[in-house]
Amino acid sequence: MRVFRGLPPSASAPVALTIGTFDGIHRGHQAMLSRLVEAADDLALAPAVLTFDPYPREFFARESAPPRLSSLRTKIERFAAHGVEHVYIARFNAALAGMTPGEFVADVLVRRLGARWVLVGEDFRFGKGRAGDLATLRAAAASFSVETMRTVNVEGKRASSTAIRAALAEGDIEHANALLGRPFAIAGRVAHGQKLGRSLGFPTANIAIRYKPPFTGVFAVRIHGLGGTPRAGVASLGIRPTVRAEPRPLLEVFVFDFDESIYGRHVSVEFLHKLRDEARFPGLDALTRQIRADVAQARDYFAAAR
Repeated sequence: MRVFRGLPPSASAPVALTIGTFDGIHRGHQAMLSRLVEAADDLALAPAVLTFDPYPREFFARESAPPRLSSLRTKIERFAAHGVEHVYIARFNAALAGMTPGEFVADVLVRRLGARWVLVGEDFRFGKGRAGDLATLRAAAASFSVETMRTVNVEGKRASSTAIRAALAEGDIEHANALLGRPFAIAGRVAHGQKLGRSLGFPTANIAIRYKPPFTGVFAVRIHGLGGTPRAGVASLGIRPTVRAEPRPLLEVFVFDFDESIYGRHVSVEFLHKLRDEARFPGLDALTRQIRADVAQARDYFAAAR
């Protein structure tokens, strides 16, 4: 798969294209990617994705923008796994935001990307002030065809990034994972911390979080990247109010039955079940007792899931 940072000045070959932020790559997104690859194969075109960084809502109102469900690296990996051949990461800036729908079609879709077939969702909006919609796109599509993707419903709910954030915020990890079609995960590199967990008898892998996470709390998790087999564990995601409130959330993972140096290792932590909310305890003794209880509860969860 080829990844393009920015838009090329002109297209080198025609493509089948889908457009969106694709935050989370949930089951609705997965259906779109499958249809994209299928149509590209039928039309002998390269399947391509146009996505944006930052997200449009982050550009217009960064402080109030919703938390991201996936990092750019994770999205790129998901695109590759679904058979996408070209990924264009357009920088969403004032110039792009100021394009009229007609300018976006003529300059971006046709001249720069060479779109010959375009797949969008039923609620697709584009152009300055979100003035363009599906009818606008079809009216401007002189050199490419347009197809729409119907909504994908899971457990009676529309699969959407908004619904997943809501489920995560409510602690309903299982429903969020059903909408995603896989466990929600946070990936990153293991960094050095204060070593407090080790002094309490529960050494943790500390993973810095670049973006505000969609939830906080303590969870039963599965960790990938520590060998051929995923490992079970318990994770705390939050600001550590008992020890010293952190300015940004930190992910701390205690891996069961594991004692190796993994600093610098890139790992992926899958969230399977919420154990409790983050809380402030009167001291380290109380915190240690609660961690011990969290570990026991998480072990019980994994034992019951076998």
